[in-house]
Amino acid sequence: MIHLTVWITILTFLVTLGFILWRPREINEAIPAAIGAIIVVLIGSVSLSDLGIIAETISGAAITIMATIVMAIVLESFGFFNWVAEKLAAKAKGSGVRLFWYVNLLCFLMTLFFNNDGSILITTPILVMLLNNMGLKNHQKIPYLLSGALIATASSAPIGVSNIVNLIALKIVHMDLWLHTAMMFVPATLGLLLLTWFLFLRFKKVLPKTVPTTVTGLSLKSYHPLKTGMQQTSEKDRSRFMRNVLLFVFAVRCSLFVASFMNIPVSVMAVIGSLVLLAWRWVYLKISPADMLKKTPWYIIIFAFCMYTIIYGLNNIGLTDWLITFMKPMVSGSLLHASVMMGTLLTVLSNIFNNHPALMVGTLTLMNMDLSLLELKIAYLANVIGSDMGSLLLPMGTLATLMWMHIVRKGKVRITWMQYIKITIVVIPPATLFTLIVLYYWVSWLFGGTLQG
Repeated sequence: MIHLTVWITILTFLVTLGFILWRPREINEAIPAAIGAIIVVLIGSVSLSDLGIIAETISGAAITIMATIVMAIVLESFGFFNWVAEKLAAKAKGSGVRLFWYVNLLCFLMTLFFNNDGSILITTPILVMLLNNMGLKNHQKIPYLLSGALIATASSAPIGVSNIVNLIALKIVHMDLWLHTAMMFVPATLGLLLLTWFLFLRFKKVLPKTVPTTVTGLSLKSYHPLKTGMQQTSEKDRSRFMRNVLLFVFAVRCSLFVASFMNIPVSVMAVIGSLVLLAWRWVYLKISPADMLKKTPWYIIIFAFCMYTIIYGLNNIGLTDWLITFMKPMVSGSLLHASVMMGTLLTVLSNIFNNHPALMVGTLTLMNMDLSLLELKIAYLANVIGSDMGSLLLPMGTLATLMWMHIVRKGKVRITWMQYIKITIVVIPPATLFTLIVLYYWVSWLFGGTLQG
């Protein structure tokens, strides 16, 4: 009976993952995840008491991410992202190379200020519109869109709050947000710079030498936040308003780290920030916050809970025990081995199974390895690098890249999996390995070989 339960649990995981990646008829990924979670509960791989632990583990992460998405939706109502795209075209000053670097900087900041999925969902359609309006050919659009997607997804590594799975994993390893950032921001950012440089070298010959300095039509569908009677305010006032909004979002982001340092739930500050921004929109645009009930992707909470339930079932049937036996000899005793081996393992698992379940499995495995505190922290951060950056080797490695493929095709930009892989096979492995090695040296220097607390 136990043997049958094990096989049903494994089969449920594989079938659920298959449906999530395949998404027949554009089925919402939360549906197969929910069905899979129900099955593992019914067969006894996950108990009712386990469900309470799972809910407690993911609740803070889910609330934080949802609050962040609400803020992004509000900014979209303001026309903020279309305004940024217009500024992007102006800042490029007619240079296709300069536009490349600005696009990647935008995608990096979008993920830092919001999250990787929000960055893909909001930035990609605007970039497609921008590039289409510039009159670029299909092969000239790919460098901007693909590099932007890779940087947007990988940029969830420097700070743990930019990815719901990272936040869940933080909870599992009992790690504060500020400590994650202190240990990870420098190596992950250096890794992103190297990745961007590799992408630039790879695309250098394809990038257009010149691009239009002005574009039209980006703001046609956006609200204008400042009106006096029938007269719209000047562009100067509009720019000032957008900068004030950006400063507020930056302040909210900083408050998350202050809250973490002071042992205040990060989710509390995220919710307060989103409520203030909603009120701000209500005053300026007269739009009730009620529209958030429809616009907010609440299914993300269901998806995260159900996927973690399935992974918890795999943990209960002994999957992590097998991984412990396999990995512990390679991880114990050397921080460099801990970083490189765990990062490599998560890269492989993420590209086979997708990074969401891979990071959860990897984190649960670490918690049962009986590692020293510093080994645990550095191995966890290596997991994050593998799942956020190494996972980009294949389009199926992350849900964000799968969504990106769908969005660009909908925008009539043609790109195949083979075109994607021809780029990533060259840039992702060396950038990931570099980041893992820098992580080891940075953490070793930062803590001098010891970590307290």
